This record gives sequence, structure tokens and C-alpha cells, in this order.
Amino acid sequence: MFTKILIANRGEIACRVIKTAKRMGIGTVAVYSDADREALHVSMADEAVHIGAAAAAESYLVADKIIAACQETGAQAVHPGYGFLSERASFCEALESRGITFIGPKPHAITAMGDKIESKKFANEAKVNTVPGYLGEIDDTEEAIKIASEIGYPVMIKASAGGGGKGMRIAWDESEVADGFDRARSEARNSFGDDRVFIEKFVVEPRHIEIQVLADSHGECIYLGERECSIQRRNQKVVEEAPSSFLDEATRKAMGEQAVALAKAVQYQSAGTVEFIVDKDRNFYFLEMNTRLQVEHPVTELITGVDLVEQMIRVAAGEKLAIRQDDVTLNGWAVESRLYAEDPYRNFLPSIGRLTRYRPPQEGQFGDIVVRNDTGVFEGAEITMFYDPMVAKLCTWAPDRARAIEAMSIALDGFLVEGIEHNIPFLAALMQHPRWLSGDISTGFIAEEYPDGFHPAEPDEEQQRTLAAIALSAELLRKERLDRFADRLAPHSGKTRQDWEVRIGDSYLKAHLVESKIGMPMTLTVEIDGQPAITVETAWRPGEFIWRGTVGERSVTAQLRPVLNGLRVDWRGLSVRARVMSPSIAEMDRLMPVKLPPDTSKMLLCPMPGLVVSIAVSEGQEVKAGETLAVVEAMKMENVLRAERDAVVSKLNAAPGESLAVDAVIMEFE
Repeated sequence: MFTKILIANRGEIACRVIKTAKRMGIGTVAVYSDADREALHVSMADEAVHIGAAAAAESYLVADKIIAACQETGAQAVHPGYGFLSERASFCEALESRGITFIGPKPHAITAMGDKIESKKFANEAKVNTVPGYLGEIDDTEEAIKIASEIGYPVMIKASAGGGGKGMRIAWDESEVADGFDRARSEARNSFGDDRVFIEKFVVEPRHIEIQVLADSHGECIYLGERECSIQRRNQKVVEEAPSSFLDEATRKAMGEQAVALAKAVQYQSAGTVEFIVDKDRNFYFLEMNTRLQVEHPVTELITGVDLVEQMIRVAAGEKLAIRQDDVTLNGWAVESRLYAEDPYRNFLPSIGRLTRYRPPQEGQFGDIVVRNDTGVFEGAEITMFYDPMVAKLCTWAPDRARAIEAMSIALDGFLVEGIEHNIPFLAALMQHPRWLSGDISTGFIAEEYPDGFHPAEPDEEQQRTLAAIALSAELLRKERLDRFADRLAPHSGKTRQDWEVRIGDSYLKAHLVESKIGMPMTLTVEIDGQPAITVETAWRPGEFIWRGTVGERSVTAQLRPVLNGLRVDWRGLSVRARVMSPSIAEMDRLMPVKLPPDTSKMLLCPMPGLVVSIAVSEGQEVKAGETLAVVEAMKMENVLRAERDAVVSKLNAAPGESLAVDAVIMEFE
């Protein structure tokens, strides 16, 4: 067994590998760029080596710097994590030529399966089901349109060296092929240094289901069940679960055996994932093989009890698999939510900044529920524009799917993040979505259910009463705390006011206190909006951001933040402003004028912090609705900004190459 390994990665996956290595008694070496000098993985490792500038192309993607770090520290092996150099055969060969072990598959397997075009050719020869498509290299837009027409729309344009949704576009007609082909090639060139793309048929109502395989260097290979990864946005996974609620035992077995056969055909060793597209009739087609550890591997670990990172290390050290196929059992259900630094209310555009507060829910086993949070950040850390926007992977396990989802809802409600915009409100709302709860999902779920983007849901009457109860308890505790200040001039001495009004958004709910014990913990019996009295209990204290307690029979976890004259309450994907008032104040509040936001209809605002790639128009130019105005790049993704209406460009405020903040004015219109 190795005594020291180097982790050629950053963020949560570097931290994840370090945890297992430490448990195995193996020393660890971290590498870091200028931007990651204070990163969590650097402090967790036993040693750390600086490898270059912030841009990945000058640090984490430079193989020679990784190798030099190994030689400097005496690391015997390298775990590449995912992304960066994890699927680059030349990196693996360079390590081996210097006597350093690559913790992953051998170069020939990476070459055979790592290239999407070559892997499909190989799968066809191995008689593995594949999606119809054109696997040759495509030279120009005209050829791409011709091929797409022959395959039949819709089609998927994909970068051969792609991954993580980069260099991938769906096209429904010729014009979308032309635009998508250029964008996919550009993204592929910028992200992977390889602009080759291919085209295949896009399966309608598909599910993305993948099989985890594990193979050693002695010819043994097993599969560890499947992961359902159908909840995707822009072809990037958002929520995963294991097992899939859609597969039956026969399909699971067939997919697993086919995945193992493919792995054995390339003499695979280490952990790997064979991805399939599954249609509504459970027909499955090979999509690609990821010759690395997947982002979503924790859900497999939670239902099998197998530490995949440990197995990768043991296989790389030459050990035989201690697990046989008959030993693999799928126990319970696991769900993973990816926490991204992106604004769900601005079409999920990237967000950067410092984590002024970062307090994940407590990890561990609580009864028959397990909570796990894989992260690479800490309170005070900075989310930069240089790397992937993923902040953490929150996972829950329970004996069945319904309880795993409920545990995830509670954990998301208690996950405190401030300083950046993030997608927790969306994840929390998704956990309540009837279609998700039923398991009736496909890769088109987000596009179909949120066609106009994600917007805060309006609470129904029952939810309004729950939110009002939370706000009322918080306000009464705040007032009680003020009364206990030693220098208070006129402390409250009478009975607690019984009648209140709680404003939730634009609704006013009457609240009548039947009974109250304002202390620690607090207990209220209250009638809200004329409904039967309910009991509210909480040990919340003023100043805390997480409110935990019960409202009626419901156990509730919510987040409270002070706003002008009230509170913002976040719960189950709902975000409302609440204000608790006496009836007389509420009467006057109803008469207050509404302050309207400023008019920005004659401006093109930068929707996220990013780099201006190009400006497609000039001052004085007439533009039509839908016409491209500018392209802005953020976190490896190019975002095309289009005209919302016909207009004339009156002024350009930005130029290509400039870095802009969110809401910076790019151009103005007449």
C-alpha cells in the first residue's frame, strides 16, 4: 500500500479523497493555484505544493507541474479526482514513465472510452446498444446541417472531449444546428483544447441512468447498482438518486452486465461509470463511459456501503477486489443535491463572492436517517470565476425514497449560505414538486416544469398560516428580549397582546393568541386566519438564522433573516417577507404606496459576473428581437445575450475582454 499520494484536484473532490486516505493511514499532498492558496483542501492535506496561476490552464491542467510536485514530495501515486487531468491518457502515461502510479484506469482504457466518438465506435463493435448518430468528425456548419437532417430532428451536438454539459447543444431545426455547432465547438476548444464535435439522435423523454462498475487488475469486474441522474439543467446534473425508481430487476441486471462486459472489453481497472439513456419503454442505449470517479458517487456509497475512493486506491496498489457480485446489495435510498453558486432567479447564471456565512446541516446518522455533505469550502472562503460553480454535494439516506426526500427537504431548509447567490431555493422547491415525488421524471424535467425559469412560488393558504406562525413566534421572542434589556425605559409589564396581524407577501392574516408561554422554549396556542387553534413550539433565540420547532403536527426547519420592519422567511422553496403588526398598524400599512423598481427596459445588463467574449452590434445599429447582442463567459460557459425586442443601439458601455459585475450596463437602446 502507498504511504503518500498526491491529489491532482481541488475543491470538494480533493477534500473527499483526503478523508479516505487519512482513514487508511496514507499521507496526502495537495496542489493549489494562486486562487486556492487559502482553500480547504490545502489545509486538510499533510503537505501542499503551489503549482501556478489561478487559471486552470496554468495550474491544474499542467501535467508537468503535477509530476514535479510528486517528485518534490515523494508521492508514490496520484488521485486525479474528476475533471482537469482525470481522463487524459497522456498524463497517466507520463506518471507511469516516472514510476508514479495513476489511481485510475490504464491509458489504453482512457483512450478507448474517454473520447466520445471512439467510445461509440468501440461500443458498436462490442455489440453494445448505442444511440443512432454520426460518429465521424464534422468539418463545418453545412456538413453539420446535412448530417442532422439525415438523422432526423431533434439532434444532440456534443463535444468529443466534453463533459459536465460543456460543448453540448440540442437542436430542433437547421438554424439551431448552425448556432449550436459554432457554440459547441467554441466551448469545447476553450474548455478542453479539442474542438471536435459529433451529432447523434436526441431521445425524447429520456432518462439518464448510469451503472457504477469496479474492476481490479486481476480480471475481476462487478457493478454496484445504478444512479438516476435525470434531473439536469443545460445537460448538467442537479439532483441524483440511487437506486432508480424506474428500473426493474431485469433491466438493472441487463444494464449492469452490459456495463461489465464493456469494462472487461477494454481491460478496465478502477472505478468507472457506464452511462445509458433509457427511454420510456426501458430500452437502454450506451451514452459514454466515464473513466474516473463520478461527482455523484456518494449516493452509491450510501446504498452499498462501499467506499469507492478506497477501492480505487486498493486496486491501484495491485490488490484484488474483496467484493464479489453476489456481495453487492442495494440497501435503502439515497438522494444527492448539488449546491451551485448560481442565481436561480436569473436563469441560474453564475454567482461569485465571499461566503460570509456557510453553515451546512449537521452530518451523521440520526435515527434511520443519514446526512452527508461533501464540500470544499468554509465560512469566509471565496467563490471565484475560475472554476466550476459547485459548492457542495448534500446527500441524505433513508430506508425508502419518500423518507430520503423528506430528509433532504429538512437538510436543505437548514443549510445556511450567504454572500453569494445559490440554488438552494430551487432545490428545496424541487423536493416538493409532485412530479419529482412521483418519480415520473426525464432529462427534460426542469425545462418542462420551469419553461420560463424558476420563480419564487406563492404559498397556499396552509403554508401562509405556517409562515405566519413562525413569524409571530419570532416577533414575540424579539419583543420579549427587548423588554429584558437592563436600561429599558418602559419595559412591558402587562399581558402579551392577544390580537395581531401578520403580513405574508401581500396577504394579511389575523392571529389571535389563545395561550402563550414566551420563554425558552416558547409555546404558543394561536388561531390564524379564523382556523382552529394550533400549538407552536420552538427554542429559537433572536439573532439565530435557523428556526426549528413544530407548527401544529408539522416539524419545521426554516431560515429567518431580518429585513426592513420585518423578516424574510425561507422554507421548502418558499421565500416571503413577513411583518407582524398590531391591527391598527396593519390598517395603515394597507394604505402605504408601493415602490416600483427602476426602468431598465432600455438597457442590456450583464446577468452575471463574467468576461465579455464578443459584442455583435455597433452603435446606431438596428436590432431585431432574438438577435445576438453579446456573448459573456462565466465559469467555463458561454452565455449568448439576445435582444428581447426590436430596438436601436444608442451606446456601447463595454468591450470584448472586459470583466463585468452583475447588472453592469453592456449597452443602451433608444
